[in-house]
Amino acid sequence: MNKVQVLLSAYNGEQYISEQIQSILNQRHPSISILIRDDGSTDRTVELLEELMRLYPDKIKLIKGPNVGVVSSFFELMRSADSEADYYCFCDQDDVWLDHKVESAITRLNSSLHTEVPAMVFTTTYLTDDQLNQKGTWPKPPAQEPSFFNALYENIAIGATITMNQSARNLFMNSESVNSEKVLMHDWWFYLLISAFGTVIYDNTPSMLYRQHSNNVVGGSNSILGKLKSKWASFKRHIGRDLLHKQASEFHRIYGSRLQGVYKEQLELFITPRRRFVDRLRYARKSRLYRQSRAESLLFKFFILIGFI
Repeated sequence: MNKVQVLLSAYNGEQYISEQIQSILNQRHPSISILIRDDGSTDRTVELLEELMRLYPDKIKLIKGPNVGVVSSFFELMRSADSEADYYCFCDQDDVWLDHKVESAITRLNSSLHTEVPAMVFTTTYLTDDQLNQKGTWPKPPAQEPSFFNALYENIAIGATITMNQSARNLFMNSESVNSEKVLMHDWWFYLLISAFGTVIYDNTPSMLYRQHSNNVVGGSNSILGKLKSKWASFKRHIGRDLLHKQASEFHRIYGSRLQGVYKEQLELFITPRRRFVDRLRYARKSRLYRQSRAESLLFKFFILIGFI
């Protein structure tokens, strides 16, 4: 029986976290444990988690820590995870998993891959309001295949839908420690990492109810206005503080010597400074990186040419 460990980072999640954990315990796949790290909550989150541990002592473990932020918290969870688990799932505190989520992910990962190949699967979701009333599926399927060329520019893998195999965790664990301050999000880092050295699988069957409420760290929307606001906020975050370059440079520092061929070439081309217009024009011509939307890819090239990226 494949052993699965769910990695859940909690922060002031008293309103929804019990419902989320119950949906994990209700999974069809029987061999599941939950490792939770509380990121310095000031509400009743820890109290609720301790009560759940008393009810399910063999299923739930809790790490209490200071507030370090979502990226560092998930990285610490990955480092503290059970090394003998076959699969690992990222988990947010406020969603609800459909009962087939873990079983379906394992089936996809087992069906076409050798276990020594680092691999992850991610899915679409049912977008809901705070009362779990469904508002459609989100996000829409990728227009192009997941790849390293996409991952350097864009994250399409919703963290709470990701399941990865032991080889993927080993790839992370057996590398130099990453500076989380240079990482945009934990799920983006693993999309980047596994697309560079393994296999990334997209499953268009929703695996969870993705609850939207006022405290979401990252949220989704199907409305035109919501999508535009989300895209504009994303562009401002990634361009204004040069975060894409920082993340790519950190990836190069840790994994650059292990990359080969066109992956290495494209990464180094991206992180090389482009101070003159002719350098930016040369980069725009040589780059194979892309976002899923053709319009956004063209917009990125425009930002490159005017020196914003």
